[in-house]
Amino acid sequence: MASRPEELRNRTRQFAVRVVRLFRALPKAQEARLIGNQLLRSATSVAANYRAVCRSRTKAEFTAKMGIVVEETDETVFWLEFLIDTGVVRQERLDGLLAEANELLAIFAAAQRTAKTSQ
Repeated sequence: MASRPEELRNRTRQFAVRVVRLFRALPKAQEARLIGNQLLRSATSVAANYRAVCRSRTKAEFTAKMGIVVEETDETVFWLEFLIDTGVVRQERLDGLLAEANELLAIFAAAQRTAKTSQ
């Protein structure tokens, strides 16, 4: 059975892969590409920075790195919602990805809060 950190590493990587696939399918219009680039950057950053969290040596380092993951996940949620708000992508197409982003955000924010209170 996979450990919780290993499960989240895999989950964030798969999330980033899903965003890459979405990016490839976006319209070629300039605004879609601009928003898509921002989404791609933040979503892949979630996965990369969560890996760094798993290598934290101290609680302070864990809390600081988790803060970056929370910020990048929240930004990813913003860009997904923005794609919907601007009509670039239909909401139904992003429902699953947006749900996963919000779930990851809740997990990471709770972990950050717990780490802060235990310092």
